[in-house]
Amino acid sequence: MKTPIPDYLEEVLAELRDVDDGATADYIPELASADPDRSALAITSADGSTYSAGDAEVAFTIQSISKPFAYAAAIMDRGLDGVLEVVGVEPSGEAFDELSLEGETHRPKNPMINAGAITAHALLVGPTTTAADRVERIRSLCSRLAGRELAVDERVAASELETADRNLAIAHMLRTYGIVDDPAHELVEGYVRQCALLVTVEDLSMMAATLAAGGVQPRTGEQLMPPEVARQVMAVMAAAGMYDAAGDWLTRVGIPAKSGVAGGMVGVLPDRAGISAFSPRLDARGNSVRGRMAFERLSADMGMHLFAADRGLPDRVELDDDGTAATLVLRGTVEFTAAAQLLDLMATLRRDTVLLDVSRVHTVSDVGRRMTLEGLRRLRLDGVRVQLHDPGEVLPDPDLGDGGRPERR
Repeated sequence: MKTPIPDYLEEVLAELRDVDDGATADYIPELASADPDRSALAITSADGSTYSAGDAEVAFTIQSISKPFAYAAAIMDRGLDGVLEVVGVEPSGEAFDELSLEGETHRPKNPMINAGAITAHALLVGPTTTAADRVERIRSLCSRLAGRELAVDERVAASELETADRNLAIAHMLRTYGIVDDPAHELVEGYVRQCALLVTVEDLSMMAATLAAGGVQPRTGEQLMPPEVARQVMAVMAAAGMYDAAGDWLTRVGIPAKSGVAGGMVGVLPDRAGISAFSPRLDARGNSVRGRMAFERLSADMGMHLFAADRGLPDRVELDDDGTAATLVLRGTVEFTAAAQLLDLMATLRRDTVLLDVSRVHTVSDVGRRMTLEGLRRLRLDGVRVQLHDPGEVLPDPDLGDGGRPERR
């Protein structure tokens, strides 16, 4: 059986294919020439399973999506108190490249706007480090988060430096108030190279899933940041990740997120999944138009709003295979993570009979129900005898889409 999750992601992309609002980032020559019709989606669950669709193999520069990860590195390198001395955590309500600081402290308002991100970059490694060491620090961390070696796109970095006057003005402003000590051009060059790291949507979803898993890289099991650092980063993403659209985004979509002007977008659902999108056409606030619409669809369809009140107990799935028949046991609350694990297990089974036992399930969310029934449907299409043990009727009327139902046990 083939898991239906990529098919669903393809469906979302297909519905957005004719959306041509927005434009590529015309103030950076290399980004302005990007193919505006590219689009991709990826989801990585907290246990490390990745699902993708569209142009998932296309690499693009990470841009401002690097900001939460550089912020995490700065906290690990200098401590949270040290970072808070020079970078705040309040939403700015202003554009990402605004030349503004807090009135009394002169701190940038948060690390998601350019002033705060340049400051966070200046904090990497230590007070006497080199510019090259800072870039390597963030490149190395992002590589470990993604699970593969990432590289800087030197052409994009050079193109951005040609038009970096506003960021240079921000860096000079920060130096004026003693927030940073390093030469403005050196800081901006390092920050631009940080933003020019090449990634795919699968890389971004894995990086976001590491945040979701409390700093543990889901595939390697490596603890890349302390849980409290991951929590701090996710909280700031929720409050300020989408710049002057942060409030609308949080209420409408409900997924802590960050966007980049190359068309990337990343979201985090604690303990559940990392999500990413890519489409180069941007709206007036610098966010991917198709990416925003895809996130809205995922949030609505899959119950991914952070403040949804139906989460219940943690979800689990177990396999009991005696060699002739397989029993899949679900426990707790079945949402996306458990349903995705269930579908992955179903895809590997080579048995004539599969029994799904939901007798220990408390609640099944809407997306959990739809994913579970679709998995049973696909097993049956593969010629598998499908059975269901559901004494508590947590899956009432388990129609498999064609009027058929699994055998009751």
